[in-house]
Amino acid sequence: MIRDKQMRNEPNRLKDEKSPYLLQHAFNPVDWYPWGDEAFEKARSEDRPIFLSIGYSTCHWCHVMERESFEDTAVANLMNEHFVSIKVDREERPDIDSVYMTVCQMMTGSGGWPLTIIMTPDREPFYAGTYLPKTARFGRVGVMELLPRIAELWVGDRQRILSSAGKVTDALRNTAVTPMTTMDIGEHTLAEAFNDLETRFDDHHGGFEGRNKFPIPHNYLFLLRYWKRTGNDRALEMVEKTLTEMRQGGIFDHVGYGFHRYSTDQEWLLPHFEKMLYDQALLALAYLETYQATQNPDYLQTAREILEYVLRDLTDQNGGFYSAEDADSEGEEGKFYVWSVDELRDILGPDAELVMQVYGVSPQGNYREESTGELTGKNILHLKSSLPEIAEKLGMSEDDLRDHLENAREKLLAERGKRIRPHLDDKILTDWSGLMIAALARGGMLAGNREYIEAAKNAADFIIQNTRTDDGRLLHRYRDGEAGIDGFLDDYAFFVWGLLELYEASFEVGYLKTAIELNEYMLEHFNDDENGGFFFNADDSEELIHRSKEIYDGAVPSGNSVAMLNNLRLSRMTGDTDLEKAAIRIAEAFSGLVSRMPSNHTMFLCALDFAIGPSQEIVIAGNPGSEDTVRMVEALHSVYVPNKVILNRPEGESPGIVEISEFTGEKTIKDGSATAYVCKNNSCRMPVNDVARMLQLMGVWSR
Repeated sequence: MIRDKQMRNEPNRLKDEKSPYLLQHAFNPVDWYPWGDEAFEKARSEDRPIFLSIGYSTCHWCHVMERESFEDTAVANLMNEHFVSIKVDREERPDIDSVYMTVCQMMTGSGGWPLTIIMTPDREPFYAGTYLPKTARFGRVGVMELLPRIAELWVGDRQRILSSAGKVTDALRNTAVTPMTTMDIGEHTLAEAFNDLETRFDDHHGGFEGRNKFPIPHNYLFLLRYWKRTGNDRALEMVEKTLTEMRQGGIFDHVGYGFHRYSTDQEWLLPHFEKMLYDQALLALAYLETYQATQNPDYLQTAREILEYVLRDLTDQNGGFYSAEDADSEGEEGKFYVWSVDELRDILGPDAELVMQVYGVSPQGNYREESTGELTGKNILHLKSSLPEIAEKLGMSEDDLRDHLENAREKLLAERGKRIRPHLDDKILTDWSGLMIAALARGGMLAGNREYIEAAKNAADFIIQNTRTDDGRLLHRYRDGEAGIDGFLDDYAFFVWGLLELYEASFEVGYLKTAIELNEYMLEHFNDDENGGFFFNADDSEELIHRSKEIYDGAVPSGNSVAMLNNLRLSRMTGDTDLEKAAIRIAEAFSGLVSRMPSNHTMFLCALDFAIGPSQEIVIAGNPGSEDTVRMVEALHSVYVPNKVILNRPEGESPGIVEISEFTGEKTIKDGSATAYVCKNNSCRMPVNDVARMLQLMGVWSR
């Protein structure tokens, strides 16, 4: 007999796992198994179906389903009697999540987390859904009704279930067949994506129309490149409008910095409060590139604020980056982040009225109770307009206003620190860390901030030392002193991206060398030799019912899109044309899918934009750190030229870069000072010592 959770201290089989999400369920009365042979053997030997639940530790509705069902004795009794129950952390095992999320979308037309799958002991699914209440309501089936019905069918109508499972599995496997296509993609594909994004653009609030608003930073990376290529100011306008509205909205944490996951309204006001590492990294890159394109210091400041949040709250003492912070604290979403009028008056004293006016605070509040929709008297801080506009309206100087607000922010941050914080998911993921390394390295380059570059180096060194095995492969997850789970495509692609950015920020050749080695491993073990592109799993990884191959650029870019851009960049940096061919093969493999809806593949389009060209290779011959070399490198970073690579060739007989890029061997200092070698469209110009002349040869000018 299963006893009530509160009456027992015995953990289930999840107690020894490293995943914070699995550990959250370690004392459920449900007899959970982690994904593995033990669970499947039990299901086969006892002839039971499998109840698979997939989520992640900062998922609000995962918490709701746990409280309602998985902590409930009656539900646990049903699950334990009739099913073998498996818990999976989607962030630890994105391969499993990808397979069964595809199943859910095929069977229901939608997806999300918690993901609920019921399947045979052979892992073939026959039921899929997302959040399920304990009992039926508003037309949604409840767990207490669903489980007995499936248990009855499993015993009394097994053939019907097996037939359904077979059809679903066959349909899933058919999606793996992606024959090589030769669809024509090029500048017209970029234009089609822009036109679609423009059609869906919200001119009032920025972003794109939909019930919820997601940041999707790679949309803006693409639009910046489209503006650069075509001179179409509308593309830049869309980027600036969105980034400005997001920074002013409630989706941005005006007290502690960083961005929440997404907005549940059209105005970026009411966020889903969880904070994800990958959002911080990709949004920092978007703000940094927009600063580079416009020289508007507000974008650089926002990027700095994002990075400050990450370095303060998401960075391990050994250099790695934690995955996320929850939306909930004390069982309530957003409680950590919202303020009442009385609280602000008590904390801020005479500055409270100014702060409340600036940040749209009212006695009734703007934050609503989730279940009733009623206003709570709590406020999400947000700006209705820009600070210069607010200062003018208030009759204050902008500097004076900023000083008052910063003083108030520091007080609020200190006071908020006394509250119970949301749960921190402290696992370190190789792929998301790669994105953050890229953002910090780029931030260090553009802001001239060595702290960012050092943080990027510490994180890269941590990943290399702790998640790279003796045979050269990467592991996906590190937590509590232990690395595990064979790396996926995203781990290699995203970490290589970070290493390339870090090389260009530091000119330390070891990072470029590691990037090349990991890219070679990816080419060998993930490549689809028959149809092109890369599989999500390596060729020697655990065999699932479907080996997925993804190109859709969703909340994070696809590994294939990033790998395509990485290979193009590495080809230019090393002179290895086989790497460019690998990138072209990715483009050919997915050209048919991309052509159907180009705007769903904006990171792929960033790579395509690089491939179409022109692209440039700039070698700076000069010693890193010397004044003349620094001056040239800073000038390169001051202009928006996304499709370029930068190499440094220091003085000496055989510097490490020459071993990697033989063509740098002959590029030496001329006339006693740092010298720039600019190559564009496979044509190299005469070396120059003058910064202005270098930029002229590149076709740009310093602002």
